[in-house]
Amino acid sequence: MKVETKYQGEMEIAKEDIVIFASGLPGFQEDNEFVLLPFLKELPYFILQSVKTPNLAFVVVDPYPFFPDYQYQLSDANIHSLKINAPQDVATFVILTLKEPFALSTANLQGPLVINVKEQLGKQLILQGPAYQTKHPLFPQEGSAC
Repeated sequence: MKVETKYQGEMEIAKEDIVIFASGLPGFQEDNEFVLLPFLKELPYFILQSVKTPNLAFVVVDPYPFFPDYQYQLSDANIHSLKINAPQDVATFVILTLKEPFALSTANLQGPLVINVKEQLGKQLILQGPAYQTKHPLFPQEGSAC
């Protein structure tokens, strides 16, 4: 099927590549079908593109290369709703806020996107507590506070 994208024009995607976010994303509940598209070749960045709304797209990244100690717990309800049977079926992404220069970009560690890649089901979690913020520096600057 053809999808109009925010950053890459019209693209052909396979129906089985669509990730269903049953409740949408916070603030975007009307959109519940997204596709992960590579953003820059040979780099870990992706675009989470709405299938329905061309201008609704987020730059996302696997947080672990940038934040090796990052962790969160999935509730039994989330494990059930995402149909997770094995840890290797789960991919985690965080939404980036891009800045100029790029070195000042931030990651939303408080709202990870959890995707069951086997079932193509996703959910954005909202983590409670002070451990993570919505604007963690992606590339911490020496002498700066988070």
